[in-house]
Amino acid sequence: MDIAELQAYGYFFLTAFLVFVLYGYIYHLYSSERKGTRDYEKYGNIALNDEVTDKPVEEISKKDDETLKKEA
Repeated sequence: MDIAELQAYGYFFLTAFLVFVLYGYIYHLYSSERKGTRDYEKYGNIALNDEVTDKPVEEISKKDDETLKKEA
């Protein structure tokens, strides 16, 4: 087994791993949107609606607000 064969195996397994990660990420996006925990379609307009007076994408919950105040 020479270095070229090792590189070929490494390339194959890295590609297979990255495909697995990509499909896992896509499944996560669709399943969280289907459950209603997060709507990622809203995040597509962040670059268009970036003024200070624009409505935020998500409201900050009281728990998150308290955590942010403690960190500051």
